[in-house]
Amino acid sequence: MTPIAFALVLTGVLLNAFAQLLLKAGTNVVGHFEFQLDNLIPIGMKIAFQPYILGGMACYAVSLVVWIMALSRVPVSVAYPMLSIGYVVNAAVAYFWFGEPLVAQKLLGLGFIVIGVVLVARS
Repeated sequence: MTPIAFALVLTGVLLNAFAQLLLKAGTNVVGHFEFQLDNLIPIGMKIAFQPYILGGMACYAVSLVVWIMALSRVPVSVAYPMLSIGYVVNAAVAYFWFGEPLVAQKLLGLGFIVIGVVLVARS
């Protein structure tokens, strides 16, 4: 994989991961809700104008363009497994940003993901 191709894959993965984190931050602000006919408009407006959610959607849009550029340079059998890096990034950032636990079992699973990504990237 060329340095440019790797940079595109990594950028796409990180933008996708960051989009998820921003969406989570947005839902934390909006709070838990139930979609019902009587609250569809108020909740929909809250979600539609929540800055974190808008940022997450923007990251998704940019990541899509970057991902298409990456796929034009890298076989999908190599690029797609790289999306797993997002799991590692999300777990680490969620630990620091949202206080989500990183127990030994989760760390072991993340270690397996890293090993798998390295093996795929070297193939």
